[in-house]
Amino acid sequence: MSEGAVLEGRVRSERHDHILKIVIDNPAKKNAFVPEMMAQLAASMTELDRDPDLWVGVLCAEGDNFTAGLDMPKFFGPGATPTPIPEDHIDPFGMRNHCRKPVVTAVQGICFTVGIEMALAGDIVVAAEGSRFCQMEGKRGIAPLGGAHFRYITRAGWGNAMYHLMLCDEFEAEEAYRIGLVQEVVPAGRQVERAMEIARIIASNAPLGIQVTKEAGHKFIEAGERAAIDAVPVIRQRVMGTADAAEGIRSFVERRAAVFQGR
Repeated sequence: MSEGAVLEGRVRSERHDHILKIVIDNPAKKNAFVPEMMAQLAASMTELDRDPDLWVGVLCAEGDNFTAGLDMPKFFGPGATPTPIPEDHIDPFGMRNHCRKPVVTAVQGICFTVGIEMALAGDIVVAAEGSRFCQMEGKRGIAPLGGAHFRYITRAGWGNAMYHLMLCDEFEAEEAYRIGLVQEVVPAGRQVERAMEIARIIASNAPLGIQVTKEAGHKFIEAGERAAIDAVPVIRQRVMGTADAAEGIRSFVERRAAVFQGR
């Protein structure tokens, strides 16, 4: 990797016995994702899924924040060139396919948009006190495209899901715990340590038994998820080419409030 690519951020991984620790590493930009980082995350998730010696994954981030979301101009702006993810790789959002191994996610600071969707694609979430959550796509003239439109409902129920998806509001770890988006809230700085502790407990159990338990759970919700995933191309088509979407991206780049027209 070139020096410039390192400065753009990366996703790296570390092996700890049967645990793969996957680290989002772009703290200078609040761990915002550029296209290459998304491909790297998919590669790490694929390694976890395919390697029989890896039984549990821990997804975490360097610095003060989990992720501010996508670096939007690099995905949707003029001349954007997303890095393709191979079809056989695990989708970090669990939309095309999902990781068969358990994934524990540790979040801190800002956990916005795709950060929430990545956490929801996993299994257990540990949040540091003071973590802040927001699914703000509606403020940008678009809509959640990484699974929030149905996994919020699965975890939090219709009313809680619609409340936060429609208000596009920012809320803290205690509210995320109350509605079921996170399973534990720990003192700031302890989130990764606690996620690793949970991963080690999971790894002490029979790995195949744990994997089939996750598989069985997915079978229960599979039909509903399939319909929701199949709706994403229609949702994308309805919002991405609109004047409001263009305004949302412009306002983000220009650091101003967006003015939407409903078209």
